[in-house]
Amino acid sequence: MKYPENTMKQYSENSIYLSAYSKLPSEMPSAEIYKAIDIGLVINVDTGEIEDASVTLLTDEARNFLKQIILGYNLNQDSIEPLIAKIKKRYHGASQKAICVTLKLIYEKYVQWRRDRKTE
Repeated sequence: MKYPENTMKQYSENSIYLSAYSKLPSEMPSAEIYKAIDIGLVINVDTGEIEDASVTLLTDEARNFLKQIILGYNLNQDSIEPLIAKIKKRYHGASQKAICVTLKLIYEKYVQWRRDRKTE
């Protein structure tokens, strides 16, 4: 989805935002500023598709590269493991392990959210 500059993104009423964080390796420059990596995902709960992502990394390139891998991934069709495998194959930054841990935490929250929603 492309948006004109200075326009707030609009998400469907069927979207939720989930986030989690993990500690960054202390030798990373990002760790001096953030201490932890925080990842937030906008997920369409009807389709399971990740519509948007935010990642607290220092460089635009790292954030954009990860978003390119993450966006469009479907959490309803696949578990988180294929996405983790893709990140391990393609992203070789020092924060790789923290990114994978954080995505697993978000996935666990999403699975729990879906379970809770079914019991309502």
